Amino acid sequence: MKKIKKIALIAFSGLFLASCSDEAILDLSPINNISVNAGFSSPSLIESSVNGMYNAAAIGQFNTTTPNGGRGYVWGAAFVQQNDNRGEDVVNTATFYQLTYTATYDPTTANNVYYWVDGYRLINRCNLVIEGVTNAVNAGIISAAVGDNYIGQAKFLRAITHFELLIHFARPYQFTPGATHLGVPYREVGVDTQAEIDSELLKPRNTVAECYQKVLNDLNDAESLITSSNLNYASKNAAIAFKTRVYLHMRDWNSVITEGNKLTGAYTLTPTPDGPFANSYSNTESIFSIKHSAAINPGVNAALASQYKRRLLVAISPIIWRDPSWLADDKRREEGVMIFTSSGRKFTYKYKDETNYTDAAPVIRYAEVLLNMAEAHARKTSPDLTTSLNLLNQVRNRALANVATQAYTSTSFANASALVGAILKERRIEFLMEGRRWADIHRLQGDDLHPIDGIPAKVANGNPPAADYTLGTPYTGPLGVAAVPGSDFKFLWPIPQIEINVNPTLAAQQNPGW
Repeated sequence: MKKIKKIALIAFSGLFLASCSDEAILDLSPINNISVNAGFSSPSLIESSVNGMYNAAAIGQFNTTTPNGGRGYVWGAAFVQQNDNRGEDVVNTATFYQLTYTATYDPTTANNVYYWVDGYRLINRCNLVIEGVTNAVNAGIISAAVGDNYIGQAKFLRAITHFELLIHFARPYQFTPGATHLGVPYREVGVDTQAEIDSELLKPRNTVAECYQKVLNDLNDAESLITSSNLNYASKNAAIAFKTRVYLHMRDWNSVITEGNKLTGAYTLTPTPDGPFANSYSNTESIFSIKHSAAINPGVNAALASQYKRRLLVAISPIIWRDPSWLADDKRREEGVMIFTSSGRKFTYKYKDETNYTDAAPVIRYAEVLLNMAEAHARKTSPDLTTSLNLLNQVRNRALANVATQAYTSTSFANASALVGAILKERRIEFLMEGRRWADIHRLQGDDLHPIDGIPAKVANGNPPAADYTLGTPYTGPLGVAAVPGSDFKFLWPIPQIEINVNPTLAAQQNPGW
């Protein structure tokens, strides 16, 4: 299958023009070279351009010298792997993720560089789709209804990608009153001319408050415009679900609940916790996942089943494995179903296809919406602990060996703070190895109930001894990776050097300390 090569594709690592040989990762055959405008000149080419936007989200580019050389930045494998390794609930067993795991990155480190570079490449593709589809509707090439559906999907990807960049390159929402501190540049122009490059180079970082509002505006538009319903494409419900995540970071508890309630009846949890992974493309719980196939995947150096199963590069940490809140007979510990053991160490079995790498990368599923709502009910000004407990139990109970004796009850928690603590722990267990831990570490900086200060200490990089996984007591062994205080500049990733070198506006707005 051939790839379309876009003339004047913007790589956005410094807003420079890519050459005509730069692969756009657009699934289109048999055409080899077309301009951006020609890519929106017929219904079939428009559909291919939209599919290319999703392929870019799944694969990224990373290595421009190797065809299909991406490593899953931002929404394929890299979303899961980088967010996991920024937290303490996994162990990086080799050197592959060591710089992320130990917070020894710098402005040239590939892992954080390509999060930014491929993130903005994807954002630019979204902007080009929005503009190209708008022009195609005005020219009568496609109907307004078809165009709205495509535009809504592009706005969804644009929103969630900016949001993802925020939690790595900017301080959390509550860092300053009114979130007036620097966020990231929120780019809404499709760049394919030198004049647009020159203009965008002048664009500074938006404030965090501005970024969040733009994210919500795009998600609201996506909710109103999208008409398709497909797990691997943005849907109206995906936009709603993602808003519960955004509002959770904003600490707008009532809005979390309002958005979550919209999805009541639209999804149900699978009967067992392995359901979203046993069939990652057809289940009742997954809301939005990134599709991979034998032909389109991040390859041996990034695919989830390659890194987490075949190559054993990331293990479950004894820190969470031995946490007493995670019951010993919890079904999420089931050998050969949810986890597997190698040399006494525990690894996730959520990603299974180590041959063709076809596992979907989970982005958001209904279990998260329920736990988002549970936390919001417990945190709001007048807490509703009954509803919060019910939502928590919906997620937790399906994993219990004996619900009658092991489920939480109204007497399990002394107050709202204790219930919130249980919800936060449940998130660590339920979403283990799904890339969700860093977002919680980020948003809980300075929290009023369960604060986290910076990046928690971790088990040493390498292979923990099998004895460290013995259940019965909490892990109290050595922590070979020291905590990084929240005040430390390393809490944030630096804007990449390749961006700073060519972008004077952002050079003057580099994260402090870098």
